[in-house]
Amino acid sequence: MPESQNVEYKESWRDEYLKWLCGFANAQGGTMYIGVNDSGNIVGVKNIKKLMEDIPNKIQSGLGIVADVNKHTKDGVEYLEIKVEPSTFPISYHGEFHYRSGGTKQQLTGIALSQFIMRKTGVRWEDVTVEDITVDDLDEESFKIFRREALRSKRMAQEDLDLSNAELLSKLHLMSNGKLKRSAVLLFYHDPSVVQNGSYIKIAKFGDGADLQYHDDLENSLIKNADQVIDLIYLKYLKANVSYIHDRRVEIYPYARDAIREAVYNAIAHTCYMFGTPVQIRIEDEAFIISNQCILPDGWTVETLMEPHDSVPYNPDIANVFYRAGYIEHWGRGIEKICEACKELGADLPFYELRGNGLRVHFKALQGALIAHPKSQNRHDGGLDVGLDVGIAGRILELLIDNPKITMAKMAERLNVAKRTIEREVKQLRETGRVERVGSKRFGHWKIND
Repeated sequence: MPESQNVEYKESWRDEYLKWLCGFANAQGGTMYIGVNDSGNIVGVKNIKKLMEDIPNKIQSGLGIVADVNKHTKDGVEYLEIKVEPSTFPISYHGEFHYRSGGTKQQLTGIALSQFIMRKTGVRWEDVTVEDITVDDLDEESFKIFRREALRSKRMAQEDLDLSNAELLSKLHLMSNGKLKRSAVLLFYHDPSVVQNGSYIKIAKFGDGADLQYHDDLENSLIKNADQVIDLIYLKYLKANVSYIHDRRVEIYPYARDAIREAVYNAIAHTCYMFGTPVQIRIEDEAFIISNQCILPDGWTVETLMEPHDSVPYNPDIANVFYRAGYIEHWGRGIEKICEACKELGADLPFYELRGNGLRVHFKALQGALIAHPKSQNRHDGGLDVGLDVGIAGRILELLIDNPKITMAKMAERLNVAKRTIEREVKQLRETGRVERVGSKRFGHWKIND
């Protein structure tokens, strides 16, 4: 019988072979034969009686398990058989975790080790508690956002939200034995990098090739990032193709907002944060790419994602909070909703690719929504601008997000356009219900509506 996943041959015994037995125990179990060469020929072993006593003791003291050590004889030649059963919990050898894969032994480290321990113990990375951060340290604004969105989505009732922050976290399964889980810190702490570097979102606008034009890093809590990221993308990074139907302004973006929203939120909720790599959003004129590090369920491929499938979130607690806030769907419907939104816009369906542990979703721009020239030709009629910069409305909204109390004069100064242009654009935004003025002209502020 040749060597295999479950069979290993050694001509003589060395204590370092405890690592191989550790690998068997952590995988599918296996058998090591002592006194057999690599070809499977029995060559015999010396001091077999002493080994029959020493090896079981060394296995028990070094690995903490019990293995069957049996003596066999063939053609008058004695050899040993050591049988190791698969363990239901992680086995280490002097603090090292080894794993049998194929015909090789691997030492598990880093993320591979964390994943292995998680599978064996049932304790997920997001479930590990944090020692130095308490509920009082969490970001109150993030709680306000979550309560607002959970109520608006109707996925939590008012009485379930009228709790203290600690009670709410407990209800959402984000605490254990009175301590915050990593998931709670990622979701509600102002600086999630204290749990894991790379727990943020990178957004960048590219021209041709490697031409990086501008970028942003969103480094707040996952809840606050989710609250801001889509508006930031559509106000700063994308331009709408503007037309008028019966004096009504119509804006068409090259990417379906609901599809981008769902894809971005899926990336935030399902990222494997252990990799220390941020969610990355690359925006080009005709392509929109969202990438995140992930570990797909066993047997899944990118083709599985595009088919009807069960919901198997990598971070169940984070995914549950995002679901309660109305950011993502249950039942594996997220990608279905993405495709529906693309079809409604008339755009191509996205496609997924997996590079190692990097999952990318590619969106292709709707050609009819692309703008050949960002600025339309201005013409004058009685001294008033009739043509407009089609991006001004979006840039006004961006200014209002940064400063809801900004004046029209200051907007005009910041955007380097005439004040009357600002006044006309703001009027259209108000008529379409996109913005409204709250309070007086002098002491009030601007409110942006969804």
